[in-house]
Parts: sequence; C-alpha cells; structure tokens
Amino acid sequence: MPLAQRLRRRIGELSNAEVALGQLDITFHRDDVHVRGGEAPRHPQPLVRSSTLDFPLEGMTVVLVDDVLYTGRTIRAAIDALFGYGRPERVQLAVLADRGHRELPIRPDYVGKNLPTARDERIQVELVEVDEIDRVLLVTKENHG
Repeated sequence: MPLAQRLRRRIGELSNAEVALGQLDITFHRDDVHVRGGEAPRHPQPLVRSSTLDFPLEGMTVVLVDDVLYTGRTIRAAIDALFGYGRPERVQLAVLADRGHRELPIRPDYVGKNLPTARDERIQVELVEVDEIDRVLLVTKENHG
C-alpha cells in the first residue's frame, strides 16, 4: 500500500488531479491457498486483510501496484479479486521491481527496475513507511535460509 500511496501523491502533485485509491485482499483468490473443512492447512496461510474500494470501477483505468513481479500469480489473483467489485475499462500494472521467471502471460505497464534473478534468489523491498528505510535487496539462498 505505501507504494500506491506514494504514486497517488506524486500523480496529484504533477497533474493536480485527485486519484482514487483502494486496497484489495487477494487471499482467497490465490491458487496456493487451500481452505479445507475442519483440517489444519498443509502450508502456512497468508493473513486475511480487508479490501477497500469506495468508488465504482466501471469506466475507470485501474492501475494495480505491487512491489515485486515474479511468477505473475499474485497479479492474477488481484485481477480476479478486482473483478469481484466491478468491471473497469482497463487494468494496468505498475511494479517497483520485475525479477522475471513469469509462469503466466502477465507483463507490467510500468516498471521501476528490471532485476533479473536466479530462482533461488529473492528480492526484498523495504520501505520507509514500514521498515524506516528505502531499499531493494537481492537476497541469496545462503542469506535467507
């Protein structure tokens, strides 16, 4: 959310326009979340958050914002969740870092930086609003277990 808030603020400064901002919870749209009746989940389950879209999507251009684009599965889930709230005119994608290794035919419209990685590496984004520092780190397998 901090990246989207920063983009909203910057667009407002440059264009003098108010940009609507919402938040989507994609938990139950992910293909790696399996809710099973009465049994414990096999894998750790992500935290469920609330969605907030206080404006109609019809006729709008919606820009989904994410920190790191990897396989494309998170964005697929976000698109599924988005269409539960309405049908925008178009959907675009802005990412801070694109690390490659796509499993789905998803390509960002706006990219801060392309960062080719190996599959056993990961990109860690830290933002001042959460981590008290702005930085993007390439973390190798031996550095993250």
